[in-house]
Amino acid sequence: MLTTVELQPKSLADYAPIVGDEIVEQIRALAEPLKGARVVHINATAFGGGVAEILYTLVPLMRDVGLEAEWQVIEGRDEFFNVTKACHNGLQGMDIPFTDEMRNTWQRYNEMNAARFEGEYDFVIIHDPQPAGLLHYHGRAGGKHWVWRCHIDTSHPNPVYWDFFAPYISEYEAGIFTMEQYVGPGVNFKHLAIIAPTIDPLSPKNVPQTLEESRAIVRGYGIDLHRPLLTQVSRYDPWKDPLGVIDAYRLVKREMPVVQLALLGSMASDDPEGWTYYDRTVRHAGEDFDIYILHNFHGVGNREVNAFQNVSDVVIQKSTREGFGLVVTEALWKGKPVVGGNVGGIPLQVLDGETGFLVDSVEACAEKTLYLLQHPDEAERMGARGREHVRQNFLSTRHLRDYLRLFASLS
Repeated sequence: MLTTVELQPKSLADYAPIVGDEIVEQIRALAEPLKGARVVHINATAFGGGVAEILYTLVPLMRDVGLEAEWQVIEGRDEFFNVTKACHNGLQGMDIPFTDEMRNTWQRYNEMNAARFEGEYDFVIIHDPQPAGLLHYHGRAGGKHWVWRCHIDTSHPNPVYWDFFAPYISEYEAGIFTMEQYVGPGVNFKHLAIIAPTIDPLSPKNVPQTLEESRAIVRGYGIDLHRPLLTQVSRYDPWKDPLGVIDAYRLVKREMPVVQLALLGSMASDDPEGWTYYDRTVRHAGEDFDIYILHNFHGVGNREVNAFQNVSDVVIQKSTREGFGLVVTEALWKGKPVVGGNVGGIPLQVLDGETGFLVDSVEACAEKTLYLLQHPDEAERMGARGREHVRQNFLSTRHLRDYLRLFASLS
């Protein structure tokens, strides 16, 4: 059997004060014809990254509205996750080899996990490339409707990788992508849904935290709260460009020597490359003691991320590829302007000049960051607009509603 993730219950009613009673009633009406439907989400890890964060909320909310929803995680060793990290990078456009051995490793683990998948479900949702072969190797017997959900930026994939995965994902009845531009050539679904990811406003990472509590947490990591703080929260990954963030910070520091930088990351079990890139980031920072490079093994969890985002003057997300970027949503929800890479799903959230700034270079990142530091009133107005933009578009209730609509269209 695949590993089932244990989940705490959640109540849709708790979200009504944030999104309004009308939205809650609309969701319950959509769920009524689907009550009792068996749903399983399958992905590669229960910890680290946006997919896991989404499922920790989405699955309990599906249960609350009457669906029999589960979340299962596939099995894999480092040899598999090294390959799937390469697949992730290749599908996002990196020029890296894809050998026969790598293909065989992916196929072998997908066949093994397909054999471990048990039960009968109305809807099977497979997340991302790691388990994308489950339908092929298991057959449709385990699920009435099979859905593949892509969370990464496949707008400009390495064709070697895309051509390998396209036949596997084309077998799914439905595909979910964050943006229409991510749907590559040679892939056809009977049902295509464009659904952006969301955050849970009641999760420990996003629940309201007093400024006093946030300041106490951040102070514990050595940050000087009397000086400006820039923060990027992301995996240690070349696509997140932490080295470029450090370079931008150094340009800002020439004009504002008191500025500090915090880089916060999570070392996930399906990302063995993370430690290597963390080491590169530390080396790039050198002996600058105003740069704080932290991760979950330093005790940085959801509560700590919440605190850093809450007290930061500017939040940066200088990605060079980005499926969506939930960390952008999180920062905007806390009323912080974001300087983000003009890539992938970030422009859905950072409305240039309204909720932050979109940038294409280290120099532009530094320029816009410095502008926000020097114009705190404008930064505050942008942050307020960003929070409302998230409330209307990127909270878990909207995500649930979109899934219910998709399920209804497949039934």
